Amino acid sequence: MKKVAALVLAVLLIFAALPFTVSAAEEKGAPSTFASEPALYVHAVSNSADAEAWQMWQSVHDEDFNVSKPNEKYFFLPSSAGTASVDVYNGFDSAVTVNGTSIPSKSTAAVSYAADTAYTVSVGGTTYSLTMMRSNAEAAIYINNPDADGNGTDLMSYLNATKENSAKATGAIVAPDGTIDNTTVKKIKGRGNTSWDKPKKGYNITYDKKVGIAGMAKNKKYSILPNYQDDSLSRNRILYDLSDAVGMPYASDSRYVDFYVNGFYWGSYLMAEKVEPGSLVPEVTDDCYLNEDGSIKKDFPFIAEVDASATGDDYYVSTNSLKITIKAPEVDPGQPGYDEVKAYVKEKFSEFYNATNVTSTNLADYADIDSVAKLYLINELGKNWDSGVSSTFFTYKQDENGKYKFYGSPVWDYDNSMGNAVGVGWDLRTIGVSDYEEYTGWWCQHKGKSSSTSRRSSNIIARISQNPDIMAAVPRIWFEKFVPALKHFSGELYSARIEQELYTRSEYYDLVKNSAEMNYKSGWLLNTGSWIADHSSLYKATYNDSTKKMEVASTATRYAQNFDDMYAYACDWMLSRGAWLSEQYAPSYTPTRILGDVNGDKETNIVDVTYIQRYDAMILDLDADQLDRGDVDRNGETNIIDVTYIQRYEAFMDTVPGIGETF
Repeated sequence: MKKVAALVLAVLLIFAALPFTVSAAEEKGAPSTFASEPALYVHAVSNSADAEAWQMWQSVHDEDFNVSKPNEKYFFLPSSAGTASVDVYNGFDSAVTVNGTSIPSKSTAAVSYAADTAYTVSVGGTTYSLTMMRSNAEAAIYINNPDADGNGTDLMSYLNATKENSAKATGAIVAPDGTIDNTTVKKIKGRGNTSWDKPKKGYNITYDKKVGIAGMAKNKKYSILPNYQDDSLSRNRILYDLSDAVGMPYASDSRYVDFYVNGFYWGSYLMAEKVEPGSLVPEVTDDCYLNEDGSIKKDFPFIAEVDASATGDDYYVSTNSLKITIKAPEVDPGQPGYDEVKAYVKEKFSEFYNATNVTSTNLADYADIDSVAKLYLINELGKNWDSGVSSTFFTYKQDENGKYKFYGSPVWDYDNSMGNAVGVGWDLRTIGVSDYEEYTGWWCQHKGKSSSTSRRSSNIIARISQNPDIMAAVPRIWFEKFVPALKHFSGELYSARIEQELYTRSEYYDLVKNSAEMNYKSGWLLNTGSWIADHSSLYKATYNDSTKKMEVASTATRYAQNFDDMYAYACDWMLSRGAWLSEQYAPSYTPTRILGDVNGDKETNIVDVTYIQRYDAMILDLDADQLDRGDVDRNGETNIIDVTYIQRYEAFMDTVPGIGETF
């Protein structure tokens, strides 16, 4: 269980739009030396002496950071900001009055505000308007360094000049309740391949010590993702959490955050656990290939990434027309084992690759079928453009019997999925796909296919999708893992157990809505160019469990070019895609019996309790199979004792072995 409940936070945040009265000025804290410009600054938390979590007022910019209306200013407030007032620092040389509160020069005072209301501010003969917007994101990340290179270059100018630059920084991690963590940033540097060329960039952040962010397990290393090409800001978050909910190992936990650097608001980001050895993948460490005496082990675990863009600067091997980056253990040139690790990874991955062949029936000797099938299904569900090309991770480790196998995970990088991208025209024509943007049609099996019909694709996910071991497992995994998770996400059938890993679509919306509005208001575009597909309409589809057919709406749903509708489109597309896949897999699916699942929906929950209670009260008849599934203590009777066991199971308490599992 990796998540913390968001509902209380969402309820508290609705008060942000209420008007408030003026409060008297009083001395507060002041920003650190990064805040050197004459301007107004706002702190993330009222009545705080912290010097790091400050934002300078700023104007709306375009994607080249040009400002057309410099006198229209905004404070983009994090979710920790006061709902009645905020602490404002006056960096000007003369007093400033904001909403009736006078703030002396170089002083801080509490200023009341109403969200999304423009206030007039006069400074030195110049009149400004100041509007405050307030986020509902799960945390705020502040990072400050006004002299990143020792020559006076501010942090973002230095980092964005080249992905190779890195720097230290101070900062703050601010929770919605106002808790501030000032752990120093040991290193921040740019990340991403094609995404690095976009104006809103991503970064890898390493803290001096392990820190927890909005309920995530404590880690030193995080990736902060811009989701620049995703107008819902949520495709990565949803598919990461979905992979967690269906039981994939090492799913990266993530949170919506607002990102500030040197007082400038950079937008709504996703703070995610970095794909790293140790915390995310505990079986793999940087020295796991070494014996105690320094010699190289015969066998050892590792994390490998299929990455077509790997260059000479990366630690990678080439095999079977693929580039395989060794994410861990990452051995530097000259270190013991540098060549041996590369040779070992190449040997093991080549064996795995050969076993994925469409004619192979021994893939289970080399891979964990369950997790590899789930990795395929995540990519098929999303129609992920990068499927098997980049950011496709496999972890090589021992199974429960001590045999080393490949596991499909961690999942990573899904902004070009769920109907988001148009793809590359010549590539789609080559592989024979004309419906890439639609939620219908197979995808993964075509990815990487040659124009020559005599050649099979070398794409690893394409090969996996057609392997007979995987094809045999997929219908069961789809209906018994993915379908319940998607029903929960849609709000159709709530599951307390799934909720621990995957929220409903309305809950994600509540967490990101205001942060997204700030992101787009500050200057980032909802439509980022020709790469993004048309999201203006969709004939939504649902799956009929009785007929085992997909049912398509007779009229199209229309979507406006705003965050609410772009988020809705992403969710609707994924759920419609799920309906299509259910129709495809239904003929090959034989339902599995699950202990405690009386009503046969592949979940053991409070609904099954009701079935047994109604049966016990002679209100409902149950057939022999239902009674057998409801007999969780296996004593030959289905009664109130079984109800108690299911209730304890739902409450995550100790109960009878096997409940909720196949039998």
